[in-house]
Amino acid sequence: MPPPDRRLWLLYAIILLDVIVGSAIGPIVPEFVRGLPRPQLWLALGTGLFLGVQLFAAPLLGKLSDGYGRRPILVLSAVGTLLANALLLPVRAGLYFANRGSDGLTNGMYSAVRSAITDVSPPERLFRNLGIEGAIISLGFVIGPMVSGLLLTLGHVPTGLQARYVVGLAIALAAANVALSLLLRETHAQRTGLSRLELRQTLTEAVNVAGLWRRLRAKGRQHPGLLPLVLTQALFTLSIGYYFYFVPFASLGELRMDARAISFFFMFFGALSVAINYLFFTYLADRIPQRQVIGWLALLGTPVLAGYGLVGSSRVALYALVAVDCLTLSLIQGLIEGLLAQRTSEEDRGEIFGLNQAVQGLASFASTLVCGILSVVDLRLPWAWFALCLAGVAYACFYYLRIEQPAATADLPEAA
Repeated sequence: MPPPDRRLWLLYAIILLDVIVGSAIGPIVPEFVRGLPRPQLWLALGTGLFLGVQLFAAPLLGKLSDGYGRRPILVLSAVGTLLANALLLPVRAGLYFANRGSDGLTNGMYSAVRSAITDVSPPERLFRNLGIEGAIISLGFVIGPMVSGLLLTLGHVPTGLQARYVVGLAIALAAANVALSLLLRETHAQRTGLSRLELRQTLTEAVNVAGLWRRLRAKGRQHPGLLPLVLTQALFTLSIGYYFYFVPFASLGELRMDARAISFFFMFFGALSVAINYLFFTYLADRIPQRQVIGWLALLGTPVLAGYGLVGSSRVALYALVAVDCLTLSLIQGLIEGLLAQRTSEEDRGEIFGLNQAVQGLASFASTLVCGILSVVDLRLPWAWFALCLAGVAYACFYYLRIEQPAATADLPEAA
């Protein structure tokens, strides 16, 4: 087997820094809405805005990466993230919402990132490389809160200045990611550009959210098995809305965790997740029946999500549940993405990943709204919603989802 393409490691570094930037500011986000009535609802609305913008941004950036290449989209997204974080320097609620909207526009970069990883991955390494991407994202969730926690602790930053210091750190890291993106060599060999008519059509389709289903059905006819996977992943995305809910639940609920405590919690969560993801996708993912394993992981993870709502003020119980979480539902995303990547071609890979990310954004937006409404009634209720959605993933895998081998392997990426 040839050695991995060097561009793969640069892609991993870009992903890592991007997640670090986003997760570093997570512990201080409640500070932006703390003075507002029902702050948990405002946090949910901010998350919903961030995810909702991706409904048109992800398919647009994915399609553009097919026409003009992955590198320009990654550079554009890195610059956008830098500017979005600069908006947070004055700790104001209005600027927080401006950040959520602008950052959501460039977060569609992950359609280009996954396309680029697939571009440089030979078929026998596809599951492994996309699984490592999931582990890299988990590692970012470790390092982001860790550097924030170290900054606040070792720097003895006063409480009133913590948000500004962390945002300044995020801006510096975002600037570094712009430099990394500029170093990346293009991975997409079949760039044909877009005519004015195609560009106009792409923009029209991007804002036509109602047309998502029609476009997905068309791609499903070209790539058998694609549509059921996209729908299953959308159902799974409804359940993992809890990633965004952890901060308001931990800070505003019975746990009463401050920024430092939240940072240390995510450090533990991410460190354990990255180790388990790396081992699983390096040594097991290619040797198992993926559909059945996804179903069993979802089934075993359902009581974990329900359990989060019952931890009360016990941080010991919270950490114990996170350990089981990392062994079950945290592995599902990488498996589904590997199956999806097998059903793409060189010509439309970015578009398919973009449409899939848009569907995930729609699911996340819906889950965030439901979560926000339920949290106003009781902060524990959203966990019942997340558990119900994950149970639906298990049902879909056992009784609905059928994984067929792609009709041909000619479109799968060759070794670089």
